[in-house]
Amino acid sequence: MLNKIATIYFMRNMQIIFLLSLFQFTVMACAAPGVIINPPGYDLSRPKIYKMPSVLEEISGIALNHGKTDTVYAEQDEEGKLFYFGLGDATVKHCKFSKRGDYEDVAISNGQVIMLRSDGVFFTFALGEIAGKEAGNVIEQAGLLPAGEYESLYADDNQHTLYTLCKNSSADKEAGVVSGYIFLMAADGKLALKDRFSINEKAIADLAGKERPRFKPAAMAKNPLTGQWYILSSVNKTLLVTDAQWKPVNTYPLAPSLFTQPEGIAFDNAGNMFIANERGNGDAGTILQFTYNKKIPGSK
Repeated sequence: MLNKIATIYFMRNMQIIFLLSLFQFTVMACAAPGVIINPPGYDLSRPKIYKMPSVLEEISGIALNHGKTDTVYAEQDEEGKLFYFGLGDATVKHCKFSKRGDYEDVAISNGQVIMLRSDGVFFTFALGEIAGKEAGNVIEQAGLLPAGEYESLYADDNQHTLYTLCKNSSADKEAGVVSGYIFLMAADGKLALKDRFSINEKAIADLAGKERPRFKPAAMAKNPLTGQWYILSSVNKTLLVTDAQWKPVNTYPLAPSLFTQPEGIAFDNAGNMFIANERGNGDAGTILQFTYNKKIPGSK
């Protein structure tokens, strides 16, 4: 009898221990910070980190010329200057192109520099102008975009086209979309609207698997290996990937510990991905390099 009671007592204790362990594991799994889900070929948890000098604490856009990494072109959202440097350089050079303002992204294409201000105004000038302290023959182009807030820019060298996404507008909020615009770019840097497109916000939310605030893009680039669009949202701490026709394919959460304030993205010719972060709560702005490795499978 005593053996039977002891056995029952032991089994009940084991059940309690098992349930407590399961509960603890579940809580830890649900609450674990910095969980990484990777797009195929990239490990978002293991970047090479380049710290920016103090002048680029507010780095808000980056671009490469012809996909080459010998020079990175960047701007920050306070001064009307184009910055350029090599990855790992302790100092950077700059060329002034306009007065102070909220500049959000930069693109380099066919010998032209294109700057985007948050109110949708474009500034273009010849890349050769950066040899001086101040660019000449800068073309300021306003009124090409509807009223709204804009932060993302991408230039296609082969098609002589420029792409931008609206971060926020009352029209997009009502329609439940993220609107995009495609411009033809002339040799002198002048732009003309070619087409427009949209990304369905419900499709983005469905991929994320839960209700989220409106998706607000901060930067965009085309992956040269897949033709897919990679779109950053700093507000949502999300990387959205769409197909070539802007249909959402996947969303990937970005760990705040690494992605303090992701505002810029670019790819080199080998498919390596570079993401620029404003300082945020960190001690410096950064550029994170994610080396492409086809052996890294996607987790979603």
